[in-house]
Amino acid sequence: MTELKKKEAECLQDPEEHGNETAAGCKRAWDKLLCWPEADAGDTLALPCPNILFHFMKEPAGIVKRNCTKKGWSDPFPPYHIACPVEDEIPLDEKSYFSTIKIIYTVGYSVSITSLIIAVTVLIAFRRLRCPRNYIHVQLFFTFILKAIAVFIKDVVLFQEEDIDHCSFSTTECKISVVFCHYFMMTNFMWLLVEALYLNCLLLSSLSHGRRYFWWLVLFGWGFPMLFTLIWILAKFYFEDTACWDINQGSPYWWLIKGPIIISVGVNFVLFINIIRILLKKLDPRQINFNNSSQYRRLSRSTLLLIPLFGTHYIVFNFLPEYTSLGVRLYLELCIGSFQGFIVAVLYCFLNQEVQTEIRRRWHGKKYGLMPVWRRTRWTVPSSSGVKMTTSVC
Repeated sequence: MTELKKKEAECLQDPEEHGNETAAGCKRAWDKLLCWPEADAGDTLALPCPNILFHFMKEPAGIVKRNCTKKGWSDPFPPYHIACPVEDEIPLDEKSYFSTIKIIYTVGYSVSITSLIIAVTVLIAFRRLRCPRNYIHVQLFFTFILKAIAVFIKDVVLFQEEDIDHCSFSTTECKISVVFCHYFMMTNFMWLLVEALYLNCLLLSSLSHGRRYFWWLVLFGWGFPMLFTLIWILAKFYFEDTACWDINQGSPYWWLIKGPIIISVGVNFVLFINIIRILLKKLDPRQINFNNSSQYRRLSRSTLLLIPLFGTHYIVFNFLPEYTSLGVRLYLELCIGSFQGFIVAVLYCFLNQEVQTEIRRRWHGKKYGLMPVWRRTRWTVPSSSGVKMTTSVC
């Protein structure tokens, strides 16, 4: 669609720029596929099928002709669907492949949503688990939940009918669904970056004002993606309002979404290297208290697993054309990606030693009630020799 828009703009430029317009005859015209130059009455022009159809044509490219008459251009002959026949049916093997992909990512997102809701409930319900680290985990969980819901809504809107022409289908609902998908995808990567930033600051003992620092992270995690998403919406609305805003090949405005994500993944990689460097020093028994060392190990292990897991494939594929290795891209981003939320819930909640301890205490009837009256949480403040635990858990 973007390529056609460019060709249409070139075709309909001011005729004076070309300097060869005829006084009588047919003017330059755009018929939504080809640009027909000026011609004298009685001329017959022949043009090859448009390049954009080459990928979908059943047979080698044909020729389309038009006569220039005194009344103007005639209809194309032979018609486009005869001169440039395209595959209008998806092969059965491809249908089966896409159906399998959809089933897998539907199951994956459903499992992720369920596990993440349980994880959020656990981290919020137990008072002893309320600390900056777990609050950040909860924000990350919410991004995975909202991204999965946005994908389901987008599927319902875009694929509500099998015979929809997605090249021309354009409604407000489908555009809104695409916007939410892009926004929550960006917030997902930003909060993964926040996880890495927080761990770096924790290891560097630079969290002297935990509460204020946390709210700045919240503003960054949700506000930064919103800023770029709003700019992208304006750019699409005024300069590239085609289809459902879901065709990004060749679109310069797609970098408003893709650019911040790639940068966040790159920064995450740098932080990943820095964390390894810090841990090699911090986890030395001669330089850190043994009790605090176990805290570092648990937090670091989870984040180090997540940083290479979420983003490595994304930064590789985004330097390739949009439809390069489409099969592998779909498998990584939809199938494996749909289970990311489940993996996060397992790493940051279900395998968390503090969570398991609190659940065991509750299970054995200790007096640690669920959802008690909230009181101010003391924040984790590191010291030069390690991390001071200002609560019994966080």
